[in-house]
Amino acid sequence: MTKARPPIAMLAELTHRCPLSCPYCSNPIEMARQDSELSTDEWKTVFRQAADLGVLQLHLSGGEPATRRDLEELVQAAREAGLYTNLITSGIGLTERRLKALDAAGLDHVQLSLQGTTPEMADEIGGYNGGFKRKMQVAEWIGAIGFPLTLNAVLHRRNLHQLPRALEMAVEMGARRIEVATVQFHGWALKNRDALMPTREQAAEATRIVQEARLRLKGTLVIDYVPADYHSDYPKRCMGGWGSTGLNVAPDGQVLPCHAAQTIPHLSFDSVRERPLSEIWYEGSAFNAYRGTDWMPEPCASCERKTVDFGGCRCQAMALAGDPAATDPVCIKSPHHVDLQARADAHAAAENAALVYRTAPGKAPEPAE
Repeated sequence: MTKARPPIAMLAELTHRCPLSCPYCSNPIEMARQDSELSTDEWKTVFRQAADLGVLQLHLSGGEPATRRDLEELVQAAREAGLYTNLITSGIGLTERRLKALDAAGLDHVQLSLQGTTPEMADEIGGYNGGFKRKMQVAEWIGAIGFPLTLNAVLHRRNLHQLPRALEMAVEMGARRIEVATVQFHGWALKNRDALMPTREQAAEATRIVQEARLRLKGTLVIDYVPADYHSDYPKRCMGGWGSTGLNVAPDGQVLPCHAAQTIPHLSFDSVRERPLSEIWYEGSAFNAYRGTDWMPEPCASCERKTVDFGGCRCQAMALAGDPAATDPVCIKSPHHVDLQARADAHAAAENAALVYRTAPGKAPEPAE
């Protein structure tokens, strides 16, 4: 068994409730309902345990974390535990007054999602009328208060042509970073491959635009880039390697090695309600299932890239090859690679495919003034 180092980051999914209905939603098919969510005090305990474990960065996410009425209290508790706090938000449910309260509570950073660069595109993809207008207002408040800002732009066949404008918007907003994330097909997004799969030409053009922008905007904007998996020759280093750098805590307290780990049916996940976070990280069966390289079959076991990409994504191998221990089909060395490329082209060629929107377990309340 590979000896694990302490994690650097933790994603705290405070709730699965969300005002948006994004067709690429990364939350699990079976989402946690409000009555199963960890309480304020339970989250505070988790934050203290995370800090003791060695976590430095805390990402507060959802769903939409602003649907939690105790968000300010949770931020303050995380700050008191010594954690750097990043709020990952759609902006819906945030007001200027609430942002100022979060600033006073010690929030360090805001990551704002961008579904499109025009009201028509953003509202269509998010399934929320008026969402873009609210988001732009929230971005103004974030800038006025002085929060460091990251934009998170999820791109796909319908909006990849807006990538240049997304980069311009990040600069105009004073963002320090933008995550250019080509849609990842896990969970709900699998239902929308015909509607969202980029073409091979779009994927190549996005890579060219990002490479050029990185040179042009060096020193002004950091650009993180997640390329189109299905059109790549090698997989990404998912989560920096399974159980190596970070962990996720779901709204109901289950602790996961990654966002989509629940799609692997044989894994058993511990809860912070039943076991300390440190024990789960070091001893949990789910975390040790694919940690390191000992679990790898061929061709990964003898591949020179095995400590570069760690075999790619286990959840993607499960979804596409039916075996979470298989080489990620994205890899050119996988026996499933040729089939995946053909499927990707077929999905990308689909015409007039309707979006299948996500219905969250609860909608966000209207922001209080």
